[in-house]
Amino acid sequence: MPEYKLPDVGEGLTEAEIVTWKVKVGDVIAINDIVVEIETAKSLVELPSPYAGEVTALLVAEGETVEVGTPIIAIGEPASGDASAPKATPDEAADKASDKASDMEIDLSNPAASGGGEGESLVGRNKADRGPTRRARKAAEVPAAKAALQGAFAAGDAADVTVPVEEDVTDEPAVPAQAARVVEARDPGTVRVLAKPPVRKLAKDLGVDLTTLVATGPNGTISRADVESAHSGAGGGTNGAAPTTPASRPAATGERETREPIKGVRKMMAGAMVGSAFTAPHVTEWVTFDATATVELVERLKTRREFRDLKVSPLLVLAKAVLLAMRRAPEINSYWDDAAQEVVYKHYVNLGIAAATPRGLVVPNVKDADQLSLVELAEALGALTATAREGKTQPAEMADGTFTITNVGVFGVDAGTPIINPGESAILCFGAIKKQPWVVSTADGGDEIAVRHVTTLALSFDHRHVDGEKGSRFLADVAGILEDPASALLF
Repeated sequence: MPEYKLPDVGEGLTEAEIVTWKVKVGDVIAINDIVVEIETAKSLVELPSPYAGEVTALLVAEGETVEVGTPIIAIGEPASGDASAPKATPDEAADKASDKASDMEIDLSNPAASGGGEGESLVGRNKADRGPTRRARKAAEVPAAKAALQGAFAAGDAADVTVPVEEDVTDEPAVPAQAARVVEARDPGTVRVLAKPPVRKLAKDLGVDLTTLVATGPNGTISRADVESAHSGAGGGTNGAAPTTPASRPAATGERETREPIKGVRKMMAGAMVGSAFTAPHVTEWVTFDATATVELVERLKTRREFRDLKVSPLLVLAKAVLLAMRRAPEINSYWDDAAQEVVYKHYVNLGIAAATPRGLVVPNVKDADQLSLVELAEALGALTATAREGKTQPAEMADGTFTITNVGVFGVDAGTPIINPGESAILCFGAIKKQPWVVSTADGGDEIAVRHVTTLALSFDHRHVDGEKGSRFLADVAGILEDPASALLF
């Protein structure tokens, strides 16, 4: 029975969290069918199966973090097939599945592609066993599995019991529906509640213990309604107020603290920020200016046919201004290569947009953004942000960035002192645009106070090779374009 081992998906992966299983025990799958979604240190990744057959066991539970090379799913021969087709012996079927897996190699960025990498895994560089060998059956484990399952129901526990699964058990009574999904785990004594990650998060936020609930969802899973009902019955509820965070609310058990593991995207982000903050000497400069002309330009662009189906915002105009201003300050689009003791100037701009997601901060970038028209840039930014919100940003979309914009204005924040993304030399913080009193010049050369749209930009740059003059010139140019978009014609 082949076991699919967690592969290295091509980014130096050492471990990953099993987020969502896309299959269940008993499903019949083909080679390249998506079987599981994992979270690496950079993103969510869907893994295709290197084997064809019937899913006989899920070896790792959702929410568990395992190392590369750990078996995560067992796949055997289908329990039934076409009666008219000739029956293959077990060894022949295993040989066939092994041959198919050996003859194909899948690039993760293009799961439909195939090649002739004999003996290599379909994804990443992990080499799974592909021979026709079969594990010895452990008949003694079957009674133990049944005993664990029956004991759980005798105790009134509707949770998912993780026990070993064996073949050819046909003379046993059927178990209740809530135990229909049986998961084989490395620790057969564990008891785990069936619930999807969003439901688990909701329960954590509301302080509801999943093990105390009766499952009413499909296949014995805890549903969102189960959690909300339990929370309501315990005297909870927000009455329309924004939900509080786990750290600000005492847990239902009376505990005064809640601990959340540091892993995945958040762990990677933390390491990158610490490395950048204590490697590159940061300098931050600020400029506050009248952005009324940009706000008016955005409103005009929204009425144009070319932008009818696109999101047009001041961020789009800012992105274009950044790309234009870099022509006068190429140092902003370079980086300090400490190992080679060289400053590397990039003749392309991969423009990163920092995006906050439930799993942490990610910075996908628009490749060759300097070559795009304003319409093309709007399309690219829209696709980038939509993918990030869905948590589907892939490692390749975050690699090789050259400059980053972080938009804190969407949170109503005026500005900040951002930390430079590793491998870059500068990052621009875009603050909220607010109506404020502002001194403007009148037609007769006088001054008057008027209500204007005012915002602040903050630029952090690596002072090892970007000096104050270059940083100041770039920031002033960007602000100048947003203050008077017509000045973009001068670049």
